[in-house]
Amino acid sequence: MAFIRKVKTTSGATAVQIAYKQKGKIDKIIHLGSAHTEEDLKILLALAHKQLHKNQLPLFPEIQTTLQVGIKRSFSDLLWKTLREQYQKLGFDQLNDDVFEALCLARIVEPSSKLDSLRVLADLGLGKLDQNKLYRCLAKAADSNYRKIISQACFEHVGGNGLRLILYDVTTLYFEIQEEDDYRKPGLSKERRLEPQIIIGLLVDQRGFPLGLHSFEGNKSRNKDHFACNRSFSSPAWPKKDYHCGGCCHAQCSQFGGLHGSWVHLHCGFPASQDPL
Repeated sequence: MAFIRKVKTTSGATAVQIAYKQKGKIDKIIHLGSAHTEEDLKILLALAHKQLHKNQLPLFPEIQTTLQVGIKRSFSDLLWKTLREQYQKLGFDQLNDDVFEALCLARIVEPSSKLDSLRVLADLGLGKLDQNKLYRCLAKAADSNYRKIISQACFEHVGGNGLRLILYDVTTLYFEIQEEDDYRKPGLSKERRLEPQIIIGLLVDQRGFPLGLHSFEGNKSRNKDHFACNRSFSSPAWPKKDYHCGGCCHAQCSQFGGLHGSWVHLHCGFPASQDPL
């Protein structure tokens, strides 16, 4: 029987030894060294354990193999399929543009810039999208008027024939630049900002589902010129009937005068007794 023992020496050090005992008597001692500090003692004890078990076979030997297992690719399959199903359910797949679809879904996963959306797609396991394809997709979206197609798809999704109430409001987006251009111009700002800005107008149904998004020059009046947004109502896709319009537009009902007699007829600012809700 072999065991490790610690013995105090006359100098105050701690000797570490491996003792072999037979028939109740120690017949062999292997001295490994003397430790004067706790750190030295730990080192000597580790050496003693290694020496004591050097010829002992392991109970569960490690299997030596040349096989190496690693992750080659990870893919968020369930998340991506779910998002694509909703995209197709809204009718946006009629655009037939895989790059545009990927960019839209990436923004849902993680709101980010257009370029950073490429990183989001890579994290999802879709592979890296070419940056040139991104820019070509944006040019195609503008040239092919994706906005109009998507707006029509949203209108059909909510069941436009039963639509009676529409809501509209605007906000501003400012740019941290000093020089204005034909589109980004200084204008009225609730935050009293002097930087160039643009005006964004959003049209929704009574549940808040978006029907149209439009933008205007930053120096346009909120209560007048930006109502050009509603020219989209003149499409034959909108049934010819009365619509109640709520939101910021009810303060300037007269601005819709050019729309009366077209495909729709707008009633802005209705009393509570006639609330279509």
